[in-house]
Formats: sequence, structure tokens, C-alpha cells
Amino acid sequence: RGMAAVYLREMLILRRRILKQFASWLVSPLLYLVAFHYAMNDTLVGSRPYADFLLPGLVAMSSMTQSWAIASDINISRFYWHTFDEFQTAPLHAAAYVTGEVLAGMTRAVLACLAVMGIGLLGGIQIAYGAPGLWLALLLNAWFFSSLAVALALHVKAHADQALLSNFVITPMAFLGGTFFPLDRLPLPHAAQAMQAAAIGQPVRFLSCGLLFLGAGAAFTWAIFSVRSAQG
Repeated sequence: RGMAAVYLREMLILRRRILKQFASWLVSPLLYLVAFHYAMNDTLVGSRPYADFLLPGLVAMSSMTQSWAIASDINISRFYWHTFDEFQTAPLHAAAYVTGEVLAGMTRAVLACLAVMGIGLLGGIQIAYGAPGLWLALLLNAWFFSSLAVALALHVKAHADQALLSNFVITPMAFLGGTFFPLDRLPLPHAAQAMQAAAIGQPVRFLSCGLLFLGAGAAFTWAIFSVRSAQG
């Protein structure tokens, strides 16, 4: 109970700045697509064009970065607007607060990924945009990073510390997540690999999706305990 109010608040904020958000969602993927796709246009990954490998990776990266961005909004509400103090005094269960924030992060991630896919369509990149495996991995990845963002946002002591967390979490994952080149010997790129496989018509990678599910569940549980700790 109360989850809908938390989610509605985040969506009202998003609606007021949707044009700016939409522009920001497009900047990094468009730059990466131009820099890597057109620089490596003749490169093949397996037997497929490099663009078929790159675009699902950019979708995976966008789902990560945009779901993680909810942490900044949480910190602003804690340290500047003190909205979190109001949530603490309200009869709001920690799980309801976490669910509302996580769903808000996932919504932002899905909208950003749709924008990236739109770039791919306009650029003539032919992949299976509606593949169930692609969307399953996207949602699990967004769930994981939204939950992780909520958990860690409740542990930072100042808004400036959030940039440090991004440098230690998001930056390494962006380059070690299999977005720009295959990383066969590293265990990190489960989301990117699952999306890239689904995008070219391969079966759903249940092992990668299962690991994403377990990680997201663990991060979600940690987020709930983090909220309870902050309330105490």
C-alpha cells in the first residue's frame, strides 16, 4: 500500500521534464552508434554485421544507466527537498517505497531503450526488436540496477558521493558489459549477451536471465533493508 503514490510522484516529475530527458536519452547512444558503427561498418561479429551486435548492447547499457539514474532523484529528495523525511513519517511500508522507486527506474529505462531502438530503426539496423528474450533481459536488467540504485542511494552521506558510486559501478559496467565488443571470458555481460542473442533470432538464454533474476531479487531485498535502516 502506498506504492502507487511513490510511483505517481516520480512519473509526474518525469512528465514535467520529458523533453529534456528524451534528449539526454539519445545523446550517448547516438554518439556511440556513430563512433563505433560507422568506424567499424565492415566488421563482422560471428557472421552478423557489427551493427546487429552493437545496437542490443546499447539497449542493455541504456537500461542500466537510466534505471540507475533513479538514485540521483532519491538523493535530491533526501538532501534538498527532504521528501524522504515525509515518506518516513507516513504509514508507508519499506517494500512499497522500494517498489514504487524501482518501477519508476524501470519505466525510465524502458522509455530510454525505446528511444535507442528508434534510432536503430531509422538507421536501418535490422534486428528482432520484438524478441521476447530481448525484452525479458531488458526488464530484468532494469530491475537489477533500479534496485541497486535504491539500495546504494540510501547509504550515501552526501549528494556528491553519488558521483563516486557511478564511477565505481556504472563506468566499469559500461565498458566491461559486452556492449562494444565480445567479452567471452568475463562473467559480467549477461544482459547484453541475452539481448544480442535474442536480437538475431537465437533462443532465450535462460542461464543469463536466471542470473539477472537472482541478482535483481537480491538487490531488491537489500533495498528494502536499506530503507528500513534509514527509517530507523
